[in-house]
Amino acid sequence: MPLIPKIQTRSVTKKSPHYDHSRILLKSKNSHSNSDYINASPIMDHDPRNPAYIATQGPLPATVADFWQMVWESGCAVIVMLTPLSENGVRQCHHYWPDEGSNLYHVYEVNLVSEHIWCQDFLVRSFYLKNLQTNETRTVTQFHFLSWYDQGVPSSTRSLLDFRSDGAGRSGTYILIDMVLNKMAKGAKEIDIAATLEHLRDQRPGMVQTKEQFEFALTAVAEEVNAILKALPQ
Repeated sequence: MPLIPKIQTRSVTKKSPHYDHSRILLKSKNSHSNSDYINASPIMDHDPRNPAYIATQGPLPATVADFWQMVWESGCAVIVMLTPLSENGVRQCHHYWPDEGSNLYHVYEVNLVSEHIWCQDFLVRSFYLKNLQTNETRTVTQFHFLSWYDQGVPSSTRSLLDFRSDGAGRSGTYILIDMVLNKMAKGAKEIDIAATLEHLRDQRPGMVQTKEQFEFALTAVAEEVNAILKALPQ
């Protein structure tokens, strides 16, 4: 079934970007487009009432206000951005935040508070997000990873593990790593990484798109396990 024009203009691809049974619903009465649609999926670990992540495509010019509405309505405090704005001269994501001062996106005012360069691969930005309808203000932190290109993997797992914190391949790889490491931190004795990936794919198509991305996830987890073992008392 072809996507209706409104949805086509609000998604990077015409292919189905999510499952209808598993997508974020905006409050249409608050939306500048009077629509509940955004290309984003809630990703559950165990409790379906409490999504651990939201996987979404990079905002388009027409969807920036929807993106900030989703951030507000979902109570997101952290944005992990895994794509550069452009790759090989091709725009991957709209510049959805102010470089200085503030920008207004429908009823959401975004103020840049700070920007720090952690290393050549990471930028960390802090925003005040204000809902002009209610005058409430929240703090949102954006972690921007700059060197993870489409269909590929970073050159090293080091900065990703130190960090610990298109909406599918890279997002799926990051979420897979983070979900497995969280299970380890909670004391899980056995973790089936392949089954965890299938659990992610049941919630959003295309999570982890290449063999290289899956191998990168395995390597990242293995390096974290080795780091834990080395830290144990001898």
